[in-house]
Formats: sequence, structure tokens, C-alpha cells
Amino acid sequence: MSGGAGSEKKQAYFSKLIQLLDEYPKVLIVGADNVGSFHMQSIRKSLRGKAVLLMGKNTMVRKAIKGHLENNPNLEKLLPYVRGNVGFVFTKDDLSDVAKIISENKVEAPAKAGVIAPSDVIVPAGPTGLEPTKTSFFQALNISTKIAKGQIDISLDVNLIKKGDKVGSSESALLAMLAIKPFKYGLSLLTIYDNGSIYEPSVLSITTEDILKSFQAGIRNVASVSLATHYPSTAALPHLIVNGYKKVLSIALATEYTFEKAQKLKDYLANPQAFAAATVSSTPAKQEAPAKKGGEPAKKEEPVEDKPQSDEDMGFGLFD
Repeated sequence: MSGGAGSEKKQAYFSKLIQLLDEYPKVLIVGADNVGSFHMQSIRKSLRGKAVLLMGKNTMVRKAIKGHLENNPNLEKLLPYVRGNVGFVFTKDDLSDVAKIISENKVEAPAKAGVIAPSDVIVPAGPTGLEPTKTSFFQALNISTKIAKGQIDISLDVNLIKKGDKVGSSESALLAMLAIKPFKYGLSLLTIYDNGSIYEPSVLSITTEDILKSFQAGIRNVASVSLATHYPSTAALPHLIVNGYKKVLSIALATEYTFEKAQKLKDYLANPQAFAAATVSSTPAKQEAPAKKGGEPAKKEEPVEDKPQSDEDMGFGLFD
């Protein structure tokens, strides 16, 4: 009976996995190290309505995928990533939204002896609340302390554990006494499968602004190459037109040839004082407000600041 029940469970798992692979075009492969069953249930609840989380033995997953390659050959791209303690998040929604939900579902955890530290652990300076009899723990870890008001004070911030180091029993015991839970664990996004394409999770952090900046940088590069090699292109066209206009304007200023915009600049260069006088005369004179009835003094108008002359006023509006 037990063997038959186990076979039925495997078949049910295979059927469910194949159904999910057929139904959902997007799969996020996630690492599940240090994630407990209660935490896993919390993550499933957060993903409800947006994605489906499926865990299972790697051998069963590989067998199910290989048996379904005839219907969907692209699934073979998933096989190299089915290793270690991994799970699968199936979705039809925006991958960035699902990835955000996964990243937000992390819980604090103590530093257990023997685990690899996912981040640096800094013990801050200040009172610890521990009795002086616990000084030996700090001395074993070369942490400078002092006794103040009947408790141990740490003199300076201490980088107790570095990222990638294995947590020792002494470090674990000290952090437990200080009630410090330095690590945060949750599902980690490893790889993304999207309609037969495989790419890194970092792609999800690319914003529309990043794409526009890259596109603009590419256009600038194309324009630069076009101008340097004298090979016309759409990207270089605005620069070619402006440069051509500058040359025509230079010729007009150096010869008797003229046109409307060039003539305005010629007139200004010939008699700049006339343009300055015309600008001053066009400014309306200030008039004092008449006195109000009853002998009340009239309010003085607030002084109006002179605005700087525009390029058009000075004859430089040549690129309208």
C-alpha cells in the first residue's frame, strides 16, 4: 500500500508540474536555503493570485521536464539550473512585480554556528545589558569593553563576522546573548525563464530611464562616427544642418551676400550702440500714481527690475 501511495504522489506531482509548465510562460528559479516551512507558507500566501510556488526533488523535476520536451523543446534550457535547493515560481504577471514580492518576504534569523554569513555583522558600541561575569566572551573575540554602571559596555563598533565567513560557536553565542538577529533569509532569485529565453535577474532592475539613456548614448556615438568620417546618417543630420547654417552665416558676414537673419546680425555688428539705444527707448517710463482723495499719500509702485536683453532683441535670434 505504501509503495502504491508513493507512486500515486509522484504521478500527481509530475502532472502538476507539467500542467504549470504548459499554463505559465514565465518561470523564476529561486534558491530556498534557510527557508523554513512556516516561512514558505507565508511566501505562498503573498504570491497568491499572482504566481504559483512549487518545490520538489531535483530528480523528479528533471524527469518531468525531460518527459515533456517533445511538447516544448525550450524547456531543456531549464535543466542546467535544476541543482541545489531550488524551487520554481510560475507566473503570467509582470516579472518585476513578482520578484519584488519575493524580495520583500524575508525574515530575521539568528547567526547559527556553521552557516555561511550572507552579510557582514556589525556589533555596535555601547551598553550591552550583560553582567561583568560575561566579559570572557568578549575577551575570546578580542572585543574591547569596559564596565559602566554594573554592565558591560563595548568601546567601539566591531565587525564580528564578515560576509562569506563561517559563523563560529563563540560568535553565535555572543550574538544570542545580545539578542541580535543579523541575517535575513528568504527566497533568492537565481534565474529567469521567459517564453524560452533564459536571463539573469539583474535585467529586472533595468528601468525605462536606463533604456532611454542607453539609446541616447548610442545615437550620440553614431552621430560622432558619422561626423568624424563624413558619412551622412539620420543621427548626424541635425548637426550637419546646424554646421551648414553656421558656414552660410559666416560667408554672409564676410561678403556682401545677405539674407534676413544674417542682415539682422550685420546691422548689429555695424552699429551696436543704435540697438542698445533702441532697447532703452522702448522701455516705458515709470509714472507716479495720483494721490488718493482725502489727502492720503499715494502708494509708490514697486521698482521693476530690468530684465536682461534677449538674443532676439540683440539681433541674435538667428535659429528660430
